[in-house]
Amino acid sequence: MDTLTRMRAFLSVVEAQGFSAAARKTGRSKALLSKYVRELEDELGVLLINRTTRQVALTAAGEVYVSRAAAILADLETLNEEAREATGEAKGTLRVTAARTFGDAELGLSLVEFSAAHPDISLDIHLDDSFANLLEENFDVAIRMTRLTDSAMIARRLGSLEFAICATPEFLAENGTPQHPSDISRFRAVIDSNAKTLYNWTFRDPVSGDAIPVAVSGRFSANSPYTVRAATLAGLGIALIPEFVVRRDIAEGRLVTVLDDFVPKDAGIYAVFPHRRHLPARTRVFVDFLATWFRKNSTGREPGAAAA
Repeated sequence: MDTLTRMRAFLSVVEAQGFSAAARKTGRSKALLSKYVRELEDELGVLLINRTTRQVALTAAGEVYVSRAAAILADLETLNEEAREATGEAKGTLRVTAARTFGDAELGLSLVEFSAAHPDISLDIHLDDSFANLLEENFDVAIRMTRLTDSAMIARRLGSLEFAICATPEFLAENGTPQHPSDISRFRAVIDSNAKTLYNWTFRDPVSGDAIPVAVSGRFSANSPYTVRAATLAGLGIALIPEFVVRRDIAEGRLVTVLDDFVPKDAGIYAVFPHRRHLPARTRVFVDFLATWFRKNSTGREPGAAAA
């Protein structure tokens, strides 16, 4: 058995924090993983892991070895990707993180269609409304719906992300229609607790471009735009919500938008990935596919690259 296989077995045990968990994750037996780690220790002549009945703990030698082993395997993967790039091949597993809202909406079809078009690439998709750390959690790409901020990541704009301030016609008939963002504070709001804005919605003056912050309050909040939509349709208040979530409701008259000229237009949908000198072929193919998909489906402007 080659050393690289033993190294991978060792790292899988460390990452999973146990032989049983690593066996479930890798599809290999606990006994086989234990054998590989033991052979690696015999080869090195040092103990890497202290084993107990319930957990494993790295020895001092293991602490030193684990970081270098991870770096070596990462370099090897990069080398393999560069070779595939030279032959035009895009293969392997692509770990993608995205908001649940993205996966649940029609936008999520982009992931399904990519998988159908690229059978040599396996998609491992994690839907979570929190922003994952790509490097620490070993993700290749994050799909983020946000206002772009500076970071060490690289982002490619896939499309625009528009928001709507909306309520039911009945709610507006009973409570009046806001004419200026400052009016919003007197209305019951339905709050998306995942949004960075939370209880402070920011509008923008259409003439001067100045920001207009408005404090809002309400008795219903949820960490899902779709639940916020349901509460808004039930007449519980006025909501700030991604336009694609309520597009059909607006078109069919169940919801009415207000203050359209004051809603900022600077948010977007981005594919974000670590800054790498050699981008893996599968990542490049994936991001290119999404950019084309969004353009064809009229979900955004011509995409471009930027720091994220």
